[in-house]
Amino acid sequence: MGFEFLFSLENLTHFFLLSNFVKEVRPNDINFLLGDGVEPDSVTFIGVVNACASVGALDEGKRVHEQIVQSGCDADIYLCNSLVDMYAKCGSIEGASKVFNSIPTRDVVAWNAMISGYVKCSSLVDMYAKCGSIEDASRVFYRMPTRNVVSWNAMIVGYVKCDQWQRALELYQQMQREGVVPDSVTFVGVLNACASVVALNEGRRIHAQIIQSGCELDVFVGNSLVDMYAKCGSIEDAWKVFNRMLMRDVVVWNAMILGCCSLIDMYAKCGSIEDAWSVFNSMPLRDVVAWSAMILGHANLVDMYVKCGSMEDAWRLFNKMPIRTVVAWSALILGHVKCGQGEKALELFRQMQLEGVEPDSVTFVGVLNACASVAALEEGRHIHAQIIKSGYESDIYVGSSLVDMYAKCGHIEDARQVFDRMPTCDVVACNAMILGHVKCGQAERALELFQQMQSEGVEPVAITFVGVLNACASLMALEKGRQVHQQIRQCHFESNVFVASSLVDMYAKCGSIDDASYVFKRMPTRNVVVWSAMILGHVKCGQGQKALQLFQKMQHEGVEPNLVTFIGVLNASCSHAGLVDEGVHFFESTSLVYSVCAAVEHYACMVDLLGRAGCLDEAESLITTMPCEPSGSVWNALLGACRIYGNVEMGERIAKRVLESDPGNAAGYVLLSNIYAAAGKWDSSANVHRQRLERGVKKEPGRTWIEVNNEVHSFIVNDEEHPQISEIHAELKRLSVPMNNLGYVPDTRFVLHDVEEEEKVSRLCHHSEKLAIAFGLISTPPGTSLRIFKNLRVCGDCHTATKFISKIVGRVIIVRDANRFHHFENGLCSCRDYW
Repeated sequence: MGFEFLFSLENLTHFFLLSNFVKEVRPNDINFLLGDGVEPDSVTFIGVVNACASVGALDEGKRVHEQIVQSGCDADIYLCNSLVDMYAKCGSIEGASKVFNSIPTRDVVAWNAMISGYVKCSSLVDMYAKCGSIEDASRVFYRMPTRNVVSWNAMIVGYVKCDQWQRALELYQQMQREGVVPDSVTFVGVLNACASVVALNEGRRIHAQIIQSGCELDVFVGNSLVDMYAKCGSIEDAWKVFNRMLMRDVVVWNAMILGCCSLIDMYAKCGSIEDAWSVFNSMPLRDVVAWSAMILGHANLVDMYVKCGSMEDAWRLFNKMPIRTVVAWSALILGHVKCGQGEKALELFRQMQLEGVEPDSVTFVGVLNACASVAALEEGRHIHAQIIKSGYESDIYVGSSLVDMYAKCGHIEDARQVFDRMPTCDVVACNAMILGHVKCGQAERALELFQQMQSEGVEPVAITFVGVLNACASLMALEKGRQVHQQIRQCHFESNVFVASSLVDMYAKCGSIDDASYVFKRMPTRNVVVWSAMILGHVKCGQGQKALQLFQKMQHEGVEPNLVTFIGVLNASCSHAGLVDEGVHFFESTSLVYSVCAAVEHYACMVDLLGRAGCLDEAESLITTMPCEPSGSVWNALLGACRIYGNVEMGERIAKRVLESDPGNAAGYVLLSNIYAAAGKWDSSANVHRQRLERGVKKEPGRTWIEVNNEVHSFIVNDEEHPQISEIHAELKRLSVPMNNLGYVPDTRFVLHDVEEEEKVSRLCHHSEKLAIAFGLISTPPGTSLRIFKNLRVCGDCHTATKFISKIVGRVIIVRDANRFHHFENGLCSCRDYW
C-alpha cells in the first residue's frame, strides 16, 4: 500500500502544520485548525482532537466530535483512541467511556488512554473524601486483554496519587509476577509508595532491581531513591545514592536537606539529641530549617526532664545561627513556655521585636500561652492589639490562644468577645471557653456552650469532656454527668487517663462514690492522678478510713504519691475525721519518706486539722515555722478555728495580720465579722463590715444549686425570684410542724445580724439550702434522693434542720458544701456532726 493512498498532499501538509501548531495552541484557536477549503479526514481530525486535549478544550472537542460523526470517520480506531484521550484529559470520563465502549476492537492504546483518564480524575482526591475514579480505573485495567508497562505505570501512579500506597506496592509485585519489565516511571512510583509507608526493606529490594535494570543514573529515579531513604530514616543510604549521582538538581538537594531535618527533628523529639547532632554535623549545607529543627529539638526535651537544662544548649545553638528567623525565635519562646518560664518567654518576645523580626502565628500562640501562664493580662492586651494590626486575629490557633489567655486571666467576658468574632467554632477555642467558664464559677454557661458546639457539629475531644465533667461536678449535676459519660463511651475516651480521672472526680463530687469506684476499677492502668482523684472522692464523701485504705493500696501497687495525694489525705481524711495523730504522721512523711516538699496547701491542711481539734496555739506556732510566706488560705484556716471556738483575742490578732498583708482578702473580713457577731460585739462586727465595703472588697454570696429533671436551679438567701417560690415557702411551713414536734429548735446563733429573735428565726427559714431542699421535695416523686450543692460551708442550723427533714420525709439528702459531703438519712449525717 503506497504512501499516496493514505494521505493526499494537501491534507498531509495541513497535518504537519497542525502538529506544530498544537504546541502553541490556545482554546480560541481550535475553530481555525480545520482550515478553510480543506476537507478534513481522519488524520486531520486526530491533529485537531489532540489540540483540544492539550489545552483542555472540552466544548470545542465535543463540536469536533460531532463533525467526525457527520463525516463518517468515527469508525477509525486511531481517531477513536484520540477521542478517548481527549475526553479523559479534559476530565470528562463519561465522554471517554462512551467512545471507548463504541470501539469494536480495542487495542492497548485505547485501554491505556481510558486508564489514564480514570487516574487523572482520581487526582480530585484532594477535594473529595473518596477515590472513586481509581476504582473505575482498576476495573478497566483488569478487563484489558493485554497490559503493557504504560498500563501498569498508570495504575501504580494512580494509587500513589490516591494515597493508596500499599495497593501500589502490591500491584508492582503482581506486575513482576506477570513478567512485565518495569521502567523509570514504575520505579519512581513505587519508591514514592515506599517512602510514604516507610517501607525501608521493600525500598532496598527495589533499589537492587533498579541497579540491575541500569536505571540508577536516571535523575528522577535517583531523586526518588534519595527521598525514599531520607523519609525512611536511612540518611546514610541516602548519602550514598546522592554521592553517586552524576547530576544533582534542586529536587535532590531539597530531598537530602529535608530528610536530614526530619531526622534531626525525630531524634530530638525522641530525646536522642546526640544522634540529631551527628546528622546535623554531616550536612554539607545547613539551612535555616535544619538550625531551627535543632533548636526546637532541644526545647522539646524539656518535656522529658524535670529541670530545663537543655534550654541552655538551645540558647547556645541559637546564638551560633547565621540568620535567626522567626521559626527559631518561636522555637525558643515555646521552649521557655514548656519549661514554665512564662516571664522569660515574654522577655524573649520583646527582644525579638527589638531586632526587627516580625512575629507569625506560631510566635503569637507562644507568647499568649506565656501571658496565660503568668496571668499577664495587660501584656496580653498589648499583644492582642499587635495581632489585630498583623491580621492574625482570624487565625484559628491565634484566636483560640487569645480566648485561652483571657479566660485564664479571669476575664471571661473578653474571652467571649474574641470567641464570638472567630470565623468558625473551633474545638480548641470551645475548650478554652468551657474551661474558662468553669474556672470563673460559670459552670452553667460552660454546659450551654457544650450544647452549642455540638449543635454546630464541632466534635468534642478529650479535654472538652474534662471541662464539661468539671462543670457537672461544680453544679453537682449528676444526671447531666451521666449523659456526658455515655457520650464519652461512644467517643471511646473512657480509657483516657485525664477523662477517667475527671469521671471519678465528677461522680465523687456528685456524691455517687459507687459510680466513681466503678470507673476507677475498670481502668486498665491507673496513675497517681487517678488514685488521687479517688482518694479525694472518698474523703469528700466523709469516708476518711476508706481513703486511708486506698492510700495504702496505692503505695502497695508502687504508685508514688504526689502533692495532690497528700492534700487529699491531710485535708479530708484527717481534718474532717479529727485524726490528728495520723495527720501529723502524714505531714511529716511527705518530705522524709516520699521526698515531696510540703507546700502551702499542706500547711493549710495542718492548720485546719489542729484548729478544728482546738489546738489553736499549736496551729499558730506551725504557721510561724513555715519556710515560705503563709498564704491567705493558711491564715483563714486559723481564723475559722477561732470562730468555732470563740477565741476573739486570737481572731483579732490573726485578722489584723491577714488584712495588713492582703487587704483584698474577703474571707478575712467575713470571718472576723462573724467572730465579733458570735460574741455579741455587734458594733465591732458592723465596723468590719463597713471597712470591707469602703475598700471595695466583695464577698462571694451564698448560693445553693439542685438538679431536677436535668435542669439546674439555684437559690440565694431570701430568694424571691424562683417561679415556684410560693410553693417552696408553703412546703417549708408544712415541714416546720413535724420538725418542732421531733424537737427541732432553730439555732439563732447562725444569724449574724443584730435583729430580734423572731426575725432571726424567720431568716433561718429562708436560707438557700432549705429553699433548695423544699423545691426538690415538691418537684420529685416520694423516695427520690436529693442532691444539692452549697458554694460555702453549710450553716449549723441548716445542718440540724436537714437531719430532721430526712427523717420526716424518708429520703436520702446529699449536701455538698465547700468542704465536704453530708449524707443525711433517717435523721443522721455521715459527718457525725464534725465538719
